[in-house]
Amino acid sequence: LSWEIFPFSFCEFLTAKGINYEAPLSSKKRLHIQKSFDDFFESGGFPEVIGLDKQLRIKIHQEYLGALLFRDLIERHDISHPKAITDLAHRLIDNIASLYSINKLTAYLKSLEHKVPKASVSEYLEWFEDSYFLFTVRIFDSSLAKTNTNPKKIYCIDHGLVTSTSSGILVNSGHLLENLVFVALRRISSKISYYKTKKKREVDFIVQKEDKSRSLIQVCEVMTDPKTRKREVTGLSEAMREQGLAEGIIVTRNEEGEITVETGNITVLPAWRFLLTLSNC
Repeated sequence: LSWEIFPFSFCEFLTAKGINYEAPLSSKKRLHIQKSFDDFFESGGFPEVIGLDKQLRIKIHQEYLGALLFRDLIERHDISHPKAITDLAHRLIDNIASLYSINKLTAYLKSLEHKVPKASVSEYLEWFEDSYFLFTVRIFDSSLAKTNTNPKKIYCIDHGLVTSTSSGILVNSGHLLENLVFVALRRISSKISYYKTKKKREVDFIVQKEDKSRSLIQVCEVMTDPKTRKREVTGLSEAMREQGLAEGIIVTRNEEGEITVETGNITVLPAWRFLLTLSNC
C-alpha cells in the first residue's frame, strides 16, 4: 500500500502543541487558535521546526531543500545539469502561486547560460512533483489540449519552506496564504485546477471531491479595499454561474462574513477557520 505523507496540517499542528480545537469554540479558545495560526503561517508544517527560533528554522528548511534536490533529484536521476535544476527550483519558489510556462522557464535557464532543452525542463517539473516538492495546477477545461497549452500555476509542499528558501524579492504573504490553502486542499483531493471565466476572470481553485461534487475557492488575503473586494466577488460569482454552483468560498487572513450574489451565496472565512472545516481535520 502507498500512503501520501504531508507536513502537519493546521489541525495536526494544533494537536502537536496540545491545543484543543474541537467545537464549541469559546472566545478564549478562538483567540488561542488564531494565535497558533499566526505561528503556523510563519513556521509551516514540518514537525522538526515547530517551536524553534527563526534562524534555526530557516537553516533546517534550507537543509531540507538541499537534501531533496541532491538525493531525490540530482543523484537519483543522474542529472547532467545539476546547477540548472537548482536554479529552476529557486526560480519556481520565488514565483510560488504564480503562472508559468515551459517556454519562459527554458528562456530563464538559457539567460543563465544553461543549455537545457524544453523537454528536460518538462521532465524536471515532473520530477519535482514526483518527489512531493512542487505541484503543478492546470487550468480547468474539458479539452486536454487546452489544459496542457495554457500557463500553469506552481505550489510548494510547505509555505514555511518557501519563506525560508526564497530570495524574498517576489514572494508575498498573499501568495503564501494561497500556497497554504492549496496544500490543505491537496491533502483531500488531487483533482485541483484553477478556473478562468468566459470574461477571463480567474478563480484560484476548483476542486473535485470524491463524491464528484465541485467547490470553488478564492484566496484573498485582505478584502478591505472596495476594488479588490469587487474583483474577487465578481470573478467567483461568474464561475459559480458557469459551473451551476450555488455556493463559493473566499479564504482571507482574518475577515469573515456572508455575501449574497445573484447566483447564490459566498462565504468569507478566515484561513484558520477554513482549515478547521476540511475533512482532513
